Amino acid sequence: MVDLIPEPGHVTVYGANWFELGPETGLVAGEGTERTERWLRATLGAATGLPLAPKESLERDVIRLYIHPLVTKVFGAEGYRLAVMPTGVHLVGGGPAGLFWGAQTLRQLLGPGAFRRAPISGPWRLPLIHVQDSPRFRWRGLMLDVARHFMPKEGVLRYLDLMAAHKLNVFHLHLTDDQGWRVEIKRYPKLTETGSWRARTKFGHRASPFWEEKPHGGHYTQDDIREIVAYAAERHITVVPEIDVPGHSQAAIAAYPELGNTDVIDTTALSVWDNWGISPNVLAPTDNTLRFYEGVFEELIGLFPADAAEFSAFFHIGGDECLKDQWKRSPTAQSRIEELGLADEDGLQSWFIGHFAKWLSARGRRLIGWDEILEGGLPDGAAVSSWRGYEGGVAAARAGHDVVMCPEQQVYLDHRQAAGADEPVPIGYVRTLEDVYRFEPVPPELDKQEAGRILGTQANVWTEVMEDHARVDYQTFPRLAAFAEVAWSRLPAPGERDFAAFEHRMAAHYRRLDALGVAYRPPAGPRPWQRRPGVPGRPVDGTPPNK
Repeated sequence: MVDLIPEPGHVTVYGANWFELGPETGLVAGEGTERTERWLRATLGAATGLPLAPKESLERDVIRLYIHPLVTKVFGAEGYRLAVMPTGVHLVGGGPAGLFWGAQTLRQLLGPGAFRRAPISGPWRLPLIHVQDSPRFRWRGLMLDVARHFMPKEGVLRYLDLMAAHKLNVFHLHLTDDQGWRVEIKRYPKLTETGSWRARTKFGHRASPFWEEKPHGGHYTQDDIREIVAYAAERHITVVPEIDVPGHSQAAIAAYPELGNTDVIDTTALSVWDNWGISPNVLAPTDNTLRFYEGVFEELIGLFPADAAEFSAFFHIGGDECLKDQWKRSPTAQSRIEELGLADEDGLQSWFIGHFAKWLSARGRRLIGWDEILEGGLPDGAAVSSWRGYEGGVAAARAGHDVVMCPEQQVYLDHRQAAGADEPVPIGYVRTLEDVYRFEPVPPELDKQEAGRILGTQANVWTEVMEDHARVDYQTFPRLAAFAEVAWSRLPAPGERDFAAFEHRMAAHYRRLDALGVAYRPPAGPRPWQRRPGVPGRPVDGTPPNK
């Protein structure tokens, strides 16, 4: 029995025999396989203590790595074939990414010890097996919010490794919000000098009476970002940055008060927000604001290069939850509405988003934003992250826009995992491991052409109530494993999925997560140190809407 996650498309196991890796086992690496070769030697080499030295193609006791056009034709660039025989291993990818995903399967077949950083066990055996596999969706994403609670660079690199182990390929990095600005912009140094630190932090939901009475913050230097992007690329993961506009921008306004609605409030009195929720302090719709953020994006374009990776041109601009009260009271905003011949403040936000869609397009980039950007119309070429349920994704697909499905009620991993009183800081609806496993990204009401607009799906991790990496681990795992299978595998309809079989495979996968040091939620419930007794959350009872 092979307990692989995500489940491959086709697996055949040949008896109870093995191919055993030893000191003489080598790597034969064909053209275009360099990233996987490096990864195997560094990662499996560290875990097994084996050198995996280069060998010639005709030798026995080898792991052969190739890219072949026939695999590309049949399975696509992310597909692979893995064959383990008594004489060695043949791993063939449809492209460099497919080869790498095949290497992840190879690692799982070696057992939990292959997920450690130094050898503690052996022998290293692979079952004689044939695997053919390719992903269902092109966009298999994880969004990590580092604005609410900062995750140092080492933690981000760790999450890229966890993504790679689950064959996820898009890392949506939420870099700015009301509570913090996390990326260095050299022409605007106050964004990090002032905007990356808040004086204190609400502990629990915003209704909580508790505060963490110490400064919180941090940011990534531009070299940190370059390292993150390069580390991700080695693992065939694309990093999509998010700079949230025109709402969720109080940290930027605290750093540069002229960005706010100065004709409505005294923006010089604002600080980086220390509470959760939606700040009323939004960007002013002025030419100065547009030029400022053009400067931000100019620097970011240099940090997030568009390359051969399919989604590397995307920039996420947020666009969600922009409260319009200040614009309604602002003579400047009202004058702009009149000048542009717009109907209302929603039209003003659409104009703001449209400006950056055109600006990015002129530089070979594509705008993507939360589904609120549909309000008032959206330029051609822009894509939508559908978070408020399925409806935004349906509307966007029918309007000819590409869509990433990430409905809050289904795949927001900050939502609670059980209804029990021990669940730490419970947020939202109960979303169990089984609930995530039965999530279906493609809305059934879409026809075939419209469904083709669904680029894929993404799980989102918002960190308001996650003060450190252990809390992020607890909320994210094991549900990210179920999500990864939804994103990769061609599963039956939700009601027909064999969750019992998935749970059986998870029994082996928990041992891999243990080896990786992941502080996941155990199936029986939180461990004593994972609980947060008495810290209020915002639980929602009942069954979440499936629309």
